[in-house]
Amino acid sequence: MSLTDYYSELDGQIRISPQQASRFAKEVAGDFNPIHDPDARRFCVPGDLLFALVLAHQGLRQRMQFRFAGMVGDGVSLYFPNVPADEIHVRDADGKEYLSVACAGAHSTDAAQIEALTRGYVAFSGQTFPHILAPLMEQHQVMLNPDRPLVIYESMTIDLDHLDFSEPRLELLDSRLELDGKRGDVRLEFRLVADGKTVGRGDKSMVLSGLRAYESESIQKLVDDYARRKSATGHD
Repeated sequence: MSLTDYYSELDGQIRISPQQASRFAKEVAGDFNPIHDPDARRFCVPGDLLFALVLAHQGLRQRMQFRFAGMVGDGVSLYFPNVPADEIHVRDADGKEYLSVACAGAHSTDAAQIEALTRGYVAFSGQTFPHILAPLMEQHQVMLNPDRPLVIYESMTIDLDHLDFSEPRLELLDSRLELDGKRGDVRLEFRLVADGKTVGRGDKSMVLSGLRAYESESIQKLVDDYARRKSATGHD
């Protein structure tokens, strides 16, 4: 994976075009959410690409807690600090913050290890819909607005036992949905496994907005539309 294919950099500013963001979502993360399409009315850069860029610039720390403060749209220039630090803030040229990261513990700059963990995480993350969210919504008898399905990344944590591993994969441990009116808070818990052993754990939190009463036919249409989009790009 050449991450430089998915952004451009000039004078320390990183810009991600809608085309680059869409390609990353589909080619690397396996994420076919229409909000990442170049012509989407509410286009935004995948949070997983911002995660990958932080690791590329900062390296991997034993514990990393990511908090997303806003969605990155078209034409936004971002500053990613290149000097390792325990507190990382990704801002635009006007100082608006989009992502903060709290780091602790051992530090790795092993490019192969960082790429493997990045691939493992974004592949796991890209499967959130429909594989995880659809069953949760059915269980709680709620659903996204089929005309404007919106899932917002809120936070993510990785907590590693050590950094002596390669080729990790992520396995889902638990998934929960808590409802508050038309809002739903989703929390996914996972573990990282390498060479058959658990080497760390993590969690991911998302917000579902505009929830409504569950309709099986509408959910099935969302799932079918997602599958068609995936098939149309040559991914089965």
